Amino acid sequence: MLTHLKVENFALIKELEIDFSAGFTAITGETGAGKSIILGALSLILGQRADSQSLMMPDKKCSIEGTFKIEGYDLEPFFEANDLDFDKQSIIRREITPQGKSRAFINDTPVNLTIVKELGERLINIHSQHETLTLGDSGFQLAIVDAVAGNQKLREAYKVLFDGHQAMKKTLASLLEKEKQSKADQDYYKFQLDELLSVNLKEGEKEALESELEILNNAGQIMNGLARSSALLSENDVNIIDTLTEINSIFSGLAAFKGEFEEIKQRVESNLIDLKDLAQHVVRLTDHVIVDPEQLELVSRRLDLIYHLEQKHRLSGSASLLLLQGELMYKLDQISSLEDEIVSVSKEIDNLYKTLIEKSKELSDSRIAVLPRISEEVRNTLTSLGMPSAVFKIRCDKNVEPTNDGIDKIIFLFSANKGVEPGEIGKIASGGELSRVMLAIKSLVSQRKLLPTLIFDEIDTGVSGDIAGKVGVIMQKMANNLQLIAITHLPQIAGMSDNQYLVYKIQDDGATYTSIKKLNNQERILEIAKMLSNEKVTEAALATAKELLSNN
Repeated sequence: MLTHLKVENFALIKELEIDFSAGFTAITGETGAGKSIILGALSLILGQRADSQSLMMPDKKCSIEGTFKIEGYDLEPFFEANDLDFDKQSIIRREITPQGKSRAFINDTPVNLTIVKELGERLINIHSQHETLTLGDSGFQLAIVDAVAGNQKLREAYKVLFDGHQAMKKTLASLLEKEKQSKADQDYYKFQLDELLSVNLKEGEKEALESELEILNNAGQIMNGLARSSALLSENDVNIIDTLTEINSIFSGLAAFKGEFEEIKQRVESNLIDLKDLAQHVVRLTDHVIVDPEQLELVSRRLDLIYHLEQKHRLSGSASLLLLQGELMYKLDQISSLEDEIVSVSKEIDNLYKTLIEKSKELSDSRIAVLPRISEEVRNTLTSLGMPSAVFKIRCDKNVEPTNDGIDKIIFLFSANKGVEPGEIGKIASGGELSRVMLAIKSLVSQRKLLPTLIFDEIDTGVSGDIAGKVGVIMQKMANNLQLIAITHLPQIAGMSDNQYLVYKIQDDGATYTSIKKLNNQERILEIAKMLSNEKVTEAALATAKELLSNN
């Protein structure tokens, strides 16, 4: 419930403060006095955007502050979710600098406009003259039915399923796009892999083949070198091993004389052992080195194949080709697993869709169940508002596929005159008829929806006489369930309010300002009498004003 509003430097308002009470409050004043300005200021603390053009004095800051009593409206989770301090008396403040920068605060904590707007929607519903036109909007009509049905938890459960289903559909679309691209690559990858696998390349094979080719190409020269080495080492009449054996024998005899001879003898023996081993190794190499044209041809062809693959893939070495082979295997495995994932996601979408349809039917049933009651109560209210022949029906069509709001398309049908077939309300109802239907609907919703404050901005447009009084009665009843503030030009409605405020203009130092004050009983009598009179306030008007207030 709105308990206090403070406005500084906004439009024609230099500074004003208003205390609001529970029940039914009327705001009156001459056309152009600034009632809409006060409503505009209130809209700012509910999240509406603003700029420096809103400032009365362009070199000073604009500040608008609203105090709300929020206990009992289940707002604690909202405050906790947004890391805000919950207070039974909470304050929303907006500030606009001369540079056009805007700041918002909830209980002195800076917040963005999205949070302010979300909280504002839970605190106040402002019904402007423009909103009456939304009565023909299918989304608005559906929201009315849901408010009466009280199916918020059901709608939230459905929304979770719907969002999940939409997310899975996006996932599937992404997978299918990947599959489409992968299919184009799959044959190419497979061709490359088959070619690599057919070669049956071994790790280090290229390097080994290159060494073997070097030997095969120079087999004659290598064999001659090995034969000459073998001869020098051990086969010639005078060779290294025999000579070193003789030297070893000499130093074996000299070792008896001590000194360094024993060390020399050991070194000679060690070298002799190494040379004998070397000679045997040379013999073994000689046995393995042969001139083999067929093997030379095989090795050359094998290397040509490997060189071709290296050039084709712009790689070098057996390790790089084997790494590419592994990468191609991985890519093909990914394509195969992608197909499995598509099948899995498709099944999940099907199962989720079935659950979604079941929940949408449950949601639809909750709506259909209240349609007769809504129609009846709106018709009864319209009758009391001077429209006894009015027909109000609700048609519930079904969408082909579930939408964000379910499978239902709600259509309000209306006829003001007897014998006239009801049509879509937004197409056939006049402005005055729309206002009465909207009032009837708001009255119905106010009994069921937990909303602290409802503000009517001249919803009584086009209404007069006895009907105006009946509109006032309806507002009185609505005020039993919530705080109701009505901006009105009708004396009958002002007279039925619990409290009345007058918006007026004042002149000060050559400037014009908008101000507001709460009227006492005598002031109310005079103001209502003015509303009843064309120009001069008459005794009859004063008497009628007293009567209106006495009946309250």
